[in-house]
Amino acid sequence: MTDETPDTPPVASSDDSSTLGPGTPGPVFLVSYPKLVFLYPTVLAALFGAIFMWINGNDPTQGYARLPGIIFLLVMMVNFVVIAFDFPRTTSLTWFFAVLAVSVGLWTLASLYPEFSPWVSKQMLKVSPTANASFYMIYVLLMLFLFTCVMVSRRFDYWEVRGNELLHHHGVLSDLERFSAPNLRIDKEINDIFEYILLRSGRLILHPSQERRAIVLENVFFINQKEERITKMLGALQVRIRTDHT
Repeated sequence: MTDETPDTPPVASSDDSSTLGPGTPGPVFLVSYPKLVFLYPTVLAALFGAIFMWINGNDPTQGYARLPGIIFLLVMMVNFVVIAFDFPRTTSLTWFFAVLAVSVGLWTLASLYPEFSPWVSKQMLKVSPTANASFYMIYVLLMLFLFTCVMVSRRFDYWEVRGNELLHHHGVLSDLERFSAPNLRIDKEINDIFEYILLRSGRLILHPSQERRAIVLENVFFINQKEERITKMLGALQVRIRTDHT
């Protein structure tokens, strides 16, 4: 997905009021996604497991089957932590130093007690998470089905920012709500550094001029590019309004 392509295909409206001229940036489409979309690394790990098992004979009783199983479980654990908790910059630094301190502590313990490391390694080798290629492939297909359902549902609920209005497309029959956009104020929040890394996503808060309530859009992909395009569009509108009055 690029900055030039909307998240979802636009729904045609009966009145195209974007009349600021050819130099004005085009409409910006904003889509709010559920946190499910951040599980795609787990899907990639499962796909790797399926391919690995098929190439190597697909026998989960063999020793090689431990590798994709361990990778899949580690990626899944990290992925679940990412979607379960928010990691602002300060929190991320705290976790980094905490993990670093634990690592240094374990290294020191292994240095002081040489028998500790072999015992831990022996206990870890007893854990043998294995699965055949069918297990990994079923997981991939189920997650792809859920991703498809999410993408289809977003076609019936998204926002469109034009030069002089904010449109909310929603419903199977493409119901439309209009808000005034010339005095639109936007706030961008990146509350989770890992979610931003995965999909460049964040929270976008829209404040239409004649609305008391703010419009909060969670998990908007490529949020920096979207904010930049909206800012340019609203700036172009302000310049045009000043020119008209001169």
